[in-house]
Amino acid sequence: IDDDTGEINYDEVEALAKEHKPKMIMAGFSAYSRVIDWQRFRDIADSVGAYFVVDMAHVAGLIAAGVYPSPVNIADVTTSTTHKTLRGPRGGLILARANEDLEKKLNFAVFPESQGGPLMHVIAAKAVCFKEAM
Repeated sequence: IDDDTGEINYDEVEALAKEHKPKMIMAGFSAYSRVIDWQRFRDIADSVGAYFVVDMAHVAGLIAAGVYPSPVNIADVTTSTTHKTLRGPRGGLILARANEDLEKKLNFAVFPESQGGPLMHVIAAKAVCFKEAM
């Protein structure tokens, strides 16, 4: 964050990415009140061969309402909760671009590694949440 403007310093992010060559660049903030330039992050990630991952939990409701730009078709992976700004039950979601290698990694990381048994009443509540957000 630039001390003078309070905005993300994308040039600094790019310089750090080129210096450190990360495998993943993640964006999304719980306490940033400005609009994030998802495409700029995408371009930085592409320049170093990194995955671009977005956590949109704190702005998902604004994105669903069409008042905040969506990262979904820009990021390789987009994650969110369903219980913050979407007003649904506690839970989360992972959206990913079509990429067979990435799909295998995500599927294995979720099940059997961390996901428990599905709760049908929670799945139904999430369906209502998504319908209301549309």
